[in-house]
Order: sequence, then C-alpha cells, then structure tokens
Amino acid sequence: MDYSAEDDAAPVEMLVALFEARCWPCEMVSEEEMCGEVQGSWANYQLRAIWRSEDRVLQFLCLPDIRVTDDKRAAAYELLCLVNEQMWLGHFDIWSNGDVLLYRHGALLGEEGRLSLAMAQSLVEIAIDECDRFYPAFQFVLWGDKSPRAALEAAMVDAAGEA
Repeated sequence: MDYSAEDDAAPVEMLVALFEARCWPCEMVSEEEMCGEVQGSWANYQLRAIWRSEDRVLQFLCLPDIRVTDDKRAAAYELLCLVNEQMWLGHFDIWSNGDVLLYRHGALLGEEGRLSLAMAQSLVEIAIDECDRFYPAFQFVLWGDKSPRAALEAAMVDAAGEA
C-alpha cells in the first residue's frame, strides 16, 4: 500500500505501510494487530499496535526488552511512578505476565477510525523517544543498584546533555 501525507487508512494498515516505507521489520498479525521492531538509541524495541474498533482505540505498545526480577520489583514500581509523572502521553507499566517493562499509549481515533500518516509517525516517534529517554533510569535501578530517584535524576541529566 502506498499512502501519501493526505491519506487516512485503517490504523493497522497505515502503521504497516509506515514500517515498510522505512524498511523496518514488521508483520501484520491480523486486521486488528501488527508488530514490528525499531532500533532505538539504547536497544531494539518491539512495537505492537492493537486496534479495538468497537471503542475506536488504537493501543500502541513499545517493549524495550527489560525484564523486572523479583528482587528489583519494589524499586522498579517506585521508578515507574516517578517516570510516569514526567509523561504527557502514554505511560510505562510492568506486565504481570512475564514481568516485562513496556510503554503504552491508547490513541482515541475519530468516528471513522482512521489513522493519518502524520499520526502514525508521531505514535512511533513518541514511543521510541520516551523509551530512549527513560531506558537509562531503568537500567540504573535494575543493574546499577541506584535508588529510583537517583536513577531518574541521572538519566534526566544525561538526556539533557545530548545534542
């Protein structure tokens, strides 16, 4: 499928078209779901989009391949609270099924349930940017034994210093 900037399409189709145009690996799991992979600054991120037509909501997930071990769970949840206070769109969560960290954003689409190319690009870019922004903080807590507050402060200083 070839979409221009003026076109709108079914959400999953538009995301697949965007991934294909950028030569990112992706798969259309069904008419309601797609998955793909994108290289971020710190890691490869698995991206998933799930379309709920009855609610006209596109659930967009980005998984940075970070697992939370039992001994770090309390600190990870504390960091989640601190990180989510910094967010305008979406939030981070830990799936109880597999203890996987993820970024999640639900986009409410209009009555027609169509997604523009610009909105598809924004969904992907915001998810990657947020994962890149907070990835170091989670690593500092999970592997560097920093406190959640110190990890977030260190990550925010590092991010502010990059150009």
